[in-house]
Amino acid sequence: MNTQKSALFTRDFTLVVIGQIISLFGNAILHFALPLYLLRETGSIALFGAVNACSFVPMILMGPIGGTAADRVHKGRIMAGLDFLTAGLTVAYCLLWGKAPLVPLVIVTLMLLYAIAGAYQPAVQASLPLLLSPGRLAQGNAVINMVATLANLLGPALGGVIFGLWGLGPILTIGGVCFFLSAVMEIFIRVPHERRPRTAGVLTTVGRDLGESWRYISRERPVFLSVTLVLSAFNLILSAVMIVGVPAIVAQVLGMSDAALGLTQAVMALGGLFGGLLAGLLGTQLKPRHGSLCLLACAVTAGFMGLVVLPGVPTAVSYWGITLLSMLAMASAMLFTVVLLTLVQSQVPSLLLGKVIACIQAVANCASPLGQAAYGLLFDALPPWAVLLAAALLSALVALRSRRVFRRLEA
Repeated sequence: MNTQKSALFTRDFTLVVIGQIISLFGNAILHFALPLYLLRETGSIALFGAVNACSFVPMILMGPIGGTAADRVHKGRIMAGLDFLTAGLTVAYCLLWGKAPLVPLVIVTLMLLYAIAGAYQPAVQASLPLLLSPGRLAQGNAVINMVATLANLLGPALGGVIFGLWGLGPILTIGGVCFFLSAVMEIFIRVPHERRPRTAGVLTTVGRDLGESWRYISRERPVFLSVTLVLSAFNLILSAVMIVGVPAIVAQVLGMSDAALGLTQAVMALGGLFGGLLAGLLGTQLKPRHGSLCLLACAVTAGFMGLVVLPGVPTAVSYWGITLLSMLAMASAMLFTVVLLTLVQSQVPSLLLGKVIACIQAVANCASPLGQAAYGLLFDALPPWAVLLAAALLSALVALRSRRVFRRLEA
């Protein structure tokens, strides 16, 4: 096993990677098309932001439960089972499409998609230390995150073209097929598993496990709690403005086509791909102290995005400025993600890893729905440049204040 883990692309890690490519592509194309379909049908940015916020909540709630399952259930079975479930959800949407009211149907579908994703990712992240040697963890995280960004690159790019030409139907078909194929492949993944007997009911066990992980974060490694608060602030201020603002500005304010919006989101994903490549090349040279620099770079790009949509700037300049700056922001965000995940995976005991990762992500992501709902209202009420510049300024302050936290992590 040690010899096998010394390589990066072992049999099982390769299966995880391929399964992620297929599954995340299906997720990306659906997450792109369903909110866009709602935005085109209603024309309301406020509703668009509210729907994004509502759909994000189940992912936050399901993350800790998925983390608990990842530490107790065979991780490959979790991945396969959830992908089969998502394929079934896609079929259910097709059967209800045109028969159920549009807004509730889209909201419920997105909520379920995000809930499944929230339970799915802890199993993937907790499996890496069991499949790779410690020296390969940074590269493994870079590969997994590059796969996610590659899926987010291809999903919106193809989704924008397909949606513009043929509408939502073919996208639903593609997504369902992707989930089914990924689930079949994940059946054959062999992740080492140590069975932990249950001495109480499911809900009691989940509660105990989550309490154990929270005690670890707050008492044994309180610096992780500080990092979680930094992430929460950044999600509230900057991540939310990117999630709501970029599609709203491109589609509504600039009046660009569906294909143009798909290109923008694909270029954003390309930035994440570049960030993952850079993280893989740097490997162990990436240190916790670089985390605050990555966050500051994200804030600076948001500030420039505000400048390129000032009144009087030509539409083409605004569009390409938003697109390219979003790419730079995603590259910086990817570097930050690899730094943080590798640090947590290398320091947390394996029996707690899935729960700790899920708890950090759940608490940090709690702020995102609030931010998305608020920015939906702000973009309806204020000029986009004012919203972006204010978000950039506040997030820069958070990044600068976070330097002390990341120095503590490195120490």
